[in-house]
Amino acid sequence: MTIRRLPPETVNRIAAGEVVERPASAVKELVENALDAGARSVEVQADGGGLTRILVADDGAGLSPDELPLAVERHATSKLSPDAAGDYDLLRIATLGFRGEALPSIGSVARLSISSRARGSADAYAILVEGGAMGAVAPSGFPGPHGARVEVRDLFYATPARLKFMKSERSEAMAIAEEIKRQAMAHEAVSFALDIDGRRVLRLPAESKGPDGRLARLSSIMGREFSENAIAIDQERDGVRLSGFAGLPTYNRGNSAHQYLFVNGRPVRDRLLQGALRGAYADFLARDRHPLVALYLELDGSLVDVNVHPAKAEVRFRDPSLVRGLIVGGLRHALAGAGHRASTTVASETLSHIRPGWSPQPQPSAQGFSAWQMGGWSQVAQAIPGLTEVSARAEPEAWNAPYAGLQEAPAPSVVFDPVDFPLGAARAQVHETYIVAQTRDGVVIVDQHAAHERLVYERMKVEMADGGVARQVLLLPEVVELDPAEADRVVGRAEELQALGLMVEAFGPGAVLVRETPALLGETDVAGLIRDIADDLAENGQALALRERLEEVCSTMACHGSVRAGRRLTAPEMNALLRQMEATPHSGQCNHGRPTYVELKLADIERLFGRR
Repeated sequence: MTIRRLPPETVNRIAAGEVVERPASAVKELVENALDAGARSVEVQADGGGLTRILVADDGAGLSPDELPLAVERHATSKLSPDAAGDYDLLRIATLGFRGEALPSIGSVARLSISSRARGSADAYAILVEGGAMGAVAPSGFPGPHGARVEVRDLFYATPARLKFMKSERSEAMAIAEEIKRQAMAHEAVSFALDIDGRRVLRLPAESKGPDGRLARLSSIMGREFSENAIAIDQERDGVRLSGFAGLPTYNRGNSAHQYLFVNGRPVRDRLLQGALRGAYADFLARDRHPLVALYLELDGSLVDVNVHPAKAEVRFRDPSLVRGLIVGGLRHALAGAGHRASTTVASETLSHIRPGWSPQPQPSAQGFSAWQMGGWSQVAQAIPGLTEVSARAEPEAWNAPYAGLQEAPAPSVVFDPVDFPLGAARAQVHETYIVAQTRDGVVIVDQHAAHERLVYERMKVEMADGGVARQVLLLPEVVELDPAEADRVVGRAEELQALGLMVEAFGPGAVLVRETPALLGETDVAGLIRDIADDLAENGQALALRERLEEVCSTMACHGSVRAGRRLTAPEMNALLRQMEATPHSGQCNHGRPTYVELKLADIERLFGRR
């Protein structure tokens, strides 16, 4: 077989296929160039899903006429500089782009035009590239004092086979919008605008740099509810800083589309984030529910490799366990700090299901008015069975009496009205299931079983952590055969597994010997458990399978040991439950992410009755 040297235009088109996979890829590269140029305003226009036309305009530093031809040459870039020895350091990348491939790749498969005015220059210039053929630099008009306008027409016209693999125009347009949102979330101090087919899609004004501005930007993209239900995160460990915001467990979604990770200002997709989130929220969400988070990692460029993917969508950390531990620890610390807080969407969803003007069947007859004429409503009220009955009634003076099944409510150091507590004072129990409490500005409805189940579960976790996980010795140690790499991973985490009650050791190449298992699991499928742990270690770097099984058992035990629905509680019992909820982290949601209480503000209730 004869070896041939490919012509330059073919080489460029092959390279373009790696860098520019779809219109959104071209938009990403052009926006990153604008941000690297110091732009404070980025405007994007896309027609025909980006296949017909893409325009990216910015107010960055701009390009001089001498730089324009270099900008469309492969591997020519302004973002890498040689050191004293003439070497280029690829381990400390401080910009979003650095390869010098984006513009020449786009120009080799499309009709590309660049017009620019350099900062401080009076004149503007432009250059055209069609299918890899570069034109001459010529004077051009330019609307702003400095910056660049990059227009891409007929994307992939030079490689028509690629067009067959494009999705619908609507799908490509949605991918472009998602890319702009990610870039905007990473750079809150830059304003972004996006028009698709002449229709305004996004207008994001520049926000102040810092946590407040970042949360405002996230709120404008992810929805106002996110800012109301987000917990701030700011942790640092060994030179790696984690900041951002995470949603409360009760504020969740059915997919992971709203989970974002940014590394040194670069939006990335990383499996490490998925595993870390699963570990951090394992106590609070069912497997099919996902939290909303936006996390920002800042670390020295030498600790992360951004040169592992042609599109720079993935990164590799020098110490992934440090980063994973920081994410899990930071999220758990923030969730613990949220205390008993539940998301505000719980109340809004409750109100959305209430129909103003609804009345039970059958409808009242005209006799109601006649009864009033005959002397008032008392006779009618007495005729309704059970109207004056309640499941249980709580008297205010008995709010802090003890209850054997719950810890005694703490006696206040100063006397004040119990409605001033965060969850208020219990006023009644309805249907032997729900506690109704009054706060200073509203009403709280508590699911007594879900709430107490959470309290028992949290207490069991603390006791398990303090006393360690009890182990049971297997009558016959079990040998589990694995792939050699999987066996090495499992044995390498033997100390961590021992803390969870599982004793493992190496048993030759590709095998693991199990001597003891957690007593909580009872009789269990040891081989299946080990294989699940090996899969978790390969995918997430954590033994989540074992931890989740232990937590599932604890959750089941807590369910059986908690106050059941249908049990009548006394006033002291109800108030003691409320006080424990206020003092226990994570008590705002049950073990599956459902709320344990709903709070309705007085203003919301007044709106239901037309008072507002």
